[in-house]
Amino acid sequence: MTAELTAGSQGAGPGRLTASPAGAGVVLAALAGVRDPELDEPVTSLGFVAGATLSADGEAEVRLRLPTYFCAPNFAFLMVADAYDAVSALPEVRTARIVLEEHFASEAINGGVAARAGFARAFDGEAVGELDGLRADFLRKAVMAGTDQVCRPLAAAGTEPDALARLTLGEVPHSPALHRLRERRAELGLPSGDGAPLLIDVVTGDPLRTEAVPLHLRRAHTTRISLEANSGICRGMLAHRYRGTAGLGQEAPDHQAPDHESPDHEAPDHEARAEEDQ
Repeated sequence: MTAELTAGSQGAGPGRLTASPAGAGVVLAALAGVRDPELDEPVTSLGFVAGATLSADGEAEVRLRLPTYFCAPNFAFLMVADAYDAVSALPEVRTARIVLEEHFASEAINGGVAARAGFARAFDGEAVGELDGLRADFLRKAVMAGTDQVCRPLAAAGTEPDALARLTLGEVPHSPALHRLRERRAELGLPSGDGAPLLIDVVTGDPLRTEAVPLHLRRAHTTRISLEANSGICRGMLAHRYRGTAGLGQEAPDHQAPDHESPDHEAPDHEARAEEDQ
């Protein structure tokens, strides 16, 4: 017997698992911790999970889908590999199979992840290395975007740049945005405890000088706007490609709408999802 969930089926609508099989629900919960590396959002909420099954014998299968046939293979590989790791770690799972569907590099990605071969071996002769650097670059962007989410309400309430530079994470009011920022900083090995400065260099982890704060905040805001714009574009392309069929666990984004009236707003980089030189 196999517990199964598929996109568009009962229990597969946006943000709900009504009457869903318990086994497949466990798999879906694990996938909620897998993120699109560039957009920094769960593959579930983005609608990228097309199906999930878990048999009584512990055999799990996940089917993933992406907004276009030509989404960058390095981004796709990271998501498929992360999904494999998340599902394989479940105590209920004996074997895991992750299948990326309808993508020009599906065969290489699916085979490479199944063989635990790594990106360079999966794309032998095409890739120049593994994707650790790319993942770190995206995490730094997530930290910058998170910095904007945390700092903009503080600045709007009248906190001056010199005061922001003196704040520690433990002095900032608790919020989901702060929790997320701490998590992303910890993933990068950056200071994330209560005593850590709120504003840091995302490469070195060093505290920012007061005079560097305005430019840092402008860059943080631009990064956030870019991520949110790209997220909207991807959601729209996915909906068009699959005729509005919701993915498993898909829900509306939890970020605020971009502040298009902000004087320091810059247009998002729509090339951001182009393939990196890996």
